[in-house]
Amino acid sequence: MATISLREEATDLLQRLIRLDTVNPPGNETLAAELVREYLAENGVETELYAKVPERANLVARIPGRGGGPRLLLLSHTDTVLADAGEWQLDPWSGELKNGEIWGRGALDMKGQVAANAVAIASLAREGFEPEGDLIFAATADEEVGDDFGLSWLCREHPDAVRAEYCVNEGAGDRIDFGGGRILYLCSAAEKMSSPFRLRVHGRSGHASMPGIGDNALVKAASLILRLAEFRPEPRLEPEVAAFLQLLVGREVGAEEALEVARSVHPLAAELVEPLLGLTISATIISASQKRNVIPALCKLICDCRLLPGQTQDEAESLLREVLGPNDYDLEWIEGQGGTRSALDTPLWQAIESFVAAEEPDAKVAPICLAGFTDSHWVREAFGTVAYGFFPMRTMDPEVAARLIHSADERIAVEDLELGVRFLRHVAQQIGG
Repeated sequence: MATISLREEATDLLQRLIRLDTVNPPGNETLAAELVREYLAENGVETELYAKVPERANLVARIPGRGGGPRLLLLSHTDTVLADAGEWQLDPWSGELKNGEIWGRGALDMKGQVAANAVAIASLAREGFEPEGDLIFAATADEEVGDDFGLSWLCREHPDAVRAEYCVNEGAGDRIDFGGGRILYLCSAAEKMSSPFRLRVHGRSGHASMPGIGDNALVKAASLILRLAEFRPEPRLEPEVAAFLQLLVGREVGAEEALEVARSVHPLAAELVEPLLGLTISATIISASQKRNVIPALCKLICDCRLLPGQTQDEAESLLREVLGPNDYDLEWIEGQGGTRSALDTPLWQAIESFVAAEEPDAKVAPICLAGFTDSHWVREAFGTVAYGFFPMRTMDPEVAARLIHSADERIAVEDLELGVRFLRHVAQQIGG
């Protein structure tokens, strides 16, 4: 089909997806799964719905391979975060096309990529594409909360549905011009581990009118919060960040100088690098006394903590206890998810590079580690899949896009949506050809 037809096709499908409320919780992702299944069926693509509960279905579609070749998974999720319509210029579920942009919750995160994945596999199927290995498209539930209705459940209960050697997911793809001819498209090849912890700080209760008779756990927690906020771990240079900096400045950069080097190039480069040089800690939730006139004997503090790929909670706990010092508290890890990486010297990386080279010969693909994490870690852990986050975006300013995700007035440029379809078709043909 002509390029303009693919653009219109993706635009229409994305608008229809946005108009379905799949805010998680509760999700109701079956609404989106059934819409996409109907669209794919019209284009002759095999689909299955897998659901832990009926209202939260995961869609898996495929073009079967001829056999012997690597499988490629185009991964995406259909749930979104909430939206307060009062904060938006347009109805967050309108899917309105305005000034070349499609507005609505999920346009960037990540119904836009859902639509592009669907149009890519549908258009290839119409053309009679026969890959060497299966081309798989998964539109999963529950990425935003992670209560085991989505990819984690699929990998465990229906592994053959999503097992693949290669995977393209969300996470990066932004085109950034750092000046001086340094144009980089970011590709996430690793993710930090989400590793929140709870501190239970102990004291002694008493009447608040006589502060001296108690041992205020809230006051004790305050000093611990300050220590955590001021903590700066010794910098470590992970391979993805080292490769990013080498592309940026043309030389090897040491861990101690990494942040200053990035800052000297561009403020955005420093923003990208800073959280990737060590673990990060942000105190986010606190609770203490339930009565104004009672000195709390217990203060509970929850901190968001992100560890570098390969960094263990035992290693992190040793650092935390050293920072907090001897005190009357208990430290408990709440969870540990992510913290995985994929190698860079792979056919999938080469396919991404060849696409960027064809689109913009002066640009380079730069690896990056995500400060957050996506569903990619599930397939890396379950199958050893090489998974990258890449959905190219060059029309919308990357700093604008970053502010719109999970925020009001989320939208995607139609030009970027079309670019994404072209990329996904390219990578499918390269891996499957």
